[in-house]
Amino acid sequence: MANMVKLTIDGKEICAPEGMNLVEAAEATGIHIPNLCYLKGMKGIGACRMCLVEVEGMKGPMIACTMKVKEGMVINTKTEKVQEVRKFVIDLILSMHPLDCMTCTKAGVCNLQKYAYDFEIKESSFTRKKFGYPVDEANPFIKRDPDYCILCGKCVRICKEQGTKVLEFMGRGVGSKVTTANDKPLQESGCTFCGSCVDACPVNALLEADRWRKGREWEYEKVGSVCLSCGNACDITVSVHDNEVAKINAGAPEGSIEQYICAIGRFGFDCMKSETRLTSPMKRVGNELKETTWEDAIETVAKELKKAGENAGFISTAGILNEDALTLKKFASDAVKTKNVDTTASLYGDADTLISGSAKLDSADLFVLVDLNPSQWDRVLPAIDAVIRRRINAGAKLIVINSSEPKVASVATVNLIENESSALMSLAKALIDKGLTGDKKLASAVSNASVTEAVEKAATLYMEAKNPVILTSPAMYPAAANISLLKGVAVSVPVESNAKGVILMGLTTEGKTYKEMVSGGMNVLYAAGEIPALKSEVRANVDFLIVQNSHLSELAKQADIVLPSATFLEAEGSIVDYLGRLKYVLKAVEPAGEAKQHRNIFIELSKAMGSPIKEPKETEIKKAMKIKAKPSFSPFKKKEGLDISPNEMIESINASVINGSRLLWLKETEKTVTV
Repeated sequence: MANMVKLTIDGKEICAPEGMNLVEAAEATGIHIPNLCYLKGMKGIGACRMCLVEVEGMKGPMIACTMKVKEGMVINTKTEKVQEVRKFVIDLILSMHPLDCMTCTKAGVCNLQKYAYDFEIKESSFTRKKFGYPVDEANPFIKRDPDYCILCGKCVRICKEQGTKVLEFMGRGVGSKVTTANDKPLQESGCTFCGSCVDACPVNALLEADRWRKGREWEYEKVGSVCLSCGNACDITVSVHDNEVAKINAGAPEGSIEQYICAIGRFGFDCMKSETRLTSPMKRVGNELKETTWEDAIETVAKELKKAGENAGFISTAGILNEDALTLKKFASDAVKTKNVDTTASLYGDADTLISGSAKLDSADLFVLVDLNPSQWDRVLPAIDAVIRRRINAGAKLIVINSSEPKVASVATVNLIENESSALMSLAKALIDKGLTGDKKLASAVSNASVTEAVEKAATLYMEAKNPVILTSPAMYPAAANISLLKGVAVSVPVESNAKGVILMGLTTEGKTYKEMVSGGMNVLYAAGEIPALKSEVRANVDFLIVQNSHLSELAKQADIVLPSATFLEAEGSIVDYLGRLKYVLKAVEPAGEAKQHRNIFIELSKAMGSPIKEPKETEIKKAMKIKAKPSFSPFKKKEGLDISPNEMIESINASVINGSRLLWLKETEKTVTV
């Protein structure tokens, strides 16, 4: 823990951690030091000169975002001299900035507008300049208008910090601008359209492309929630206007290592209005699915489930909420009387590998990435890719252990491109040789392993690290966890948002597995959520197929009954993310049409079957979370699963989102663009 120092800011005595910059120290006590270029959590650069302060004992004004607090400092943030400089800066910027605040989309959250108001500047005293730069709006995600840019550099810095490196300054002086390499439009620049630049921009230079006349900032209801599009389960802030989602932003605190969401999480919400969206139940009549009533659908499903009994099976995604998972478990056992319940999590892991491990990534000084290929460009666990690159920029190291070479390996200190099991055995041997002790079985298992120069280097890095974190695929978790028996922590990273949660809630099969149920022999098969695309026609393998989903997926088209479920933005409940944290999903908008949350459908069906169940309470969720699995020595081998890659799994999970929204444009564009 950092030493605390005492200092005085504007006559107020405060305490702050030694080494903290003045902007953050002042903000923590309610004193705002004006700034335009500072990004919380990143090193200050002092580019805008708005944060100048006077420090007693210093000859001239000092830059607050680059100055560290020291014992006994006395700082004045509002002297006549610094206020004069700040007013000059705003006056000069306004001479080169459009003054259309009345109709500007960013009005109300624009820092330039705020400071102009504070300094009572209506018009610039300088000669006005207009550059007339072309607007980059050829893509459906981000509108980039350089005429509004104040050259604060936030977008450039955040883009570099997370490793995408698309934006850069071009030119010098007042005629410079932020642009891409060779001044190409974003879709030709390698941009991933994560929108981190949009979150960072303090003015109207970078904005969601579809924001025009979709409500003003002060009209929005802000809802903090969680994106369920992949295993990252990123925090999001949903802006709602007239019961419609207007935009989605990263929800983590500014400057947090997790302040990132990908294009799917930020822009995929328009799939809620796609042509494939289900808003009423459907029933097969002949060879055609036709709309029906909830009463008819519930009666039909209840009848079929009663008739099937123990020969009914349930398969669900591992992205449903904890409350939905608990309700499904009760419904299957208490009402239907079947043990055939499984989730997509079984396609890539099991209970032991998925509930194991938790860590704090923002304090990790070494990452060991085992059998994982997180990528912002492919949008496979993209936030992990961004987190690792940000931590590396802050001084952390990376070891990659993979039989192939993932893109993130380009920023690794050590790359072990070999069989993961063999590499882990060698690493364990090297660590034990350096004095780390663990399970005797572990020492015996690796005694004959060979240690190469690269493994030796990796072991040295691991020994020197104070907080090493191993991030591994579920398939390699048992082997990777052997290293954590010596030092550090190993975390299994699933590809679905609530894989850990559904396992903790007990949604693991005691009867037939997912693979067995979809392969045939079931009287009734009930599929809940966006089930991955299956190679065979499921309908041909079962007598009666029920699909409960938000969109008319390929599987839903085969169903006898289709039940419309709410999307995660229309639902509320909780999940347990891959780091073991309980996160709350809050309803942003009401479900479309007659769609219902998963658990509400199960509850209605239980009543129709004469065995009513109740919605689970939060205490049940927290009780289920108390299950802890401690790593123990396991053989160094990769767990076998179905032949499905993380990329295929995530693509299947997000099929309805991508095919039903503007994200389809991105998918098609990336096929033709080579950067």
